[in-house]
Amino acid sequence: MVKINGQEFDCAGQSISKMLEEQGYNAPKVAVEVNFSIVPKANFEEYILKDGDSVEVVHFVGGG
Repeated sequence: MVKINGQEFDCAGQSISKMLEEQGYNAPKVAVEVNFSIVPKANFEEYILKDGDSVEVVHFVGGG
């Protein structure tokens, strides 16, 4: 199980890109941190989530 923003999901073995797609996130508009380290967007396809990982997904919000 992988904890995403405090909730457990069965997505170990998936890439960050696949996880974002399945969770309904718009990948170009989020930042992802895995185990307290920011993962660059260029690595979303190749970074495979592992059982026990803790993921934080942060949305960018525009405003003025």
